[in-house]
Amino acid sequence: MDWSVLEASIHACRACSLGETRKNAVVGAGTRPSPWLFVGEAPGAEEDRRGEAFVGRGGQLLDAMLGAMGLSRREQVYIANVLKCRPPQNRDPLGPEVRSCLPFLQRQIALLQPRIIVAMGRFAAQSLLQNAEPLASLRGVVQRYGDIPLIVTYHPAYLLRNPIEKRKVWEDLKLALQTYADLPQGSDAKASATE
Repeated sequence: MDWSVLEASIHACRACSLGETRKNAVVGAGTRPSPWLFVGEAPGAEEDRRGEAFVGRGGQLLDAMLGAMGLSRREQVYIANVLKCRPPQNRDPLGPEVRSCLPFLQRQIALLQPRIIVAMGRFAAQSLLQNAEPLASLRGVVQRYGDIPLIVTYHPAYLLRNPIEKRKVWEDLKLALQTYADLPQGSDAKASATE
């Protein structure tokens, strides 16, 4: 399934009730392929209205975080969510919704071939790692999604409610930058990015 088929499948999906209540499915945003993949949990109200990923207040904060890392969603980053449709009242994703949407995210990862993944928030981390560990125990160490290093941090929306946690997120992002810097460079990396 290439990008056009994947996007059409996401927009046509009615595998769970969110397909009936959304205004727009939200595929993702950024460059393709991309060495960096940031994954959140679900679109918010502004994302649902516009059909774009991370464009509300959380998206503005994410852009600032990316800028502090020397990254930009216009060049080196792709941003996606586990769920492609907004849960009503921004409630937490439900198990059946995650199970319905996860194959879309897995296909995005296969197409993107990122060199590193940053999971933002509990649902993104637990969905990608297929475990129920609390966020606190997943942070601060390099996790793995297959052979791709995965760093867990808080979601930007959480930081808007709890700005005191920004220092912890900066530590996570520095770990991501160091992990990325330590990845082998060269033809193997370039080949995997273009496959």
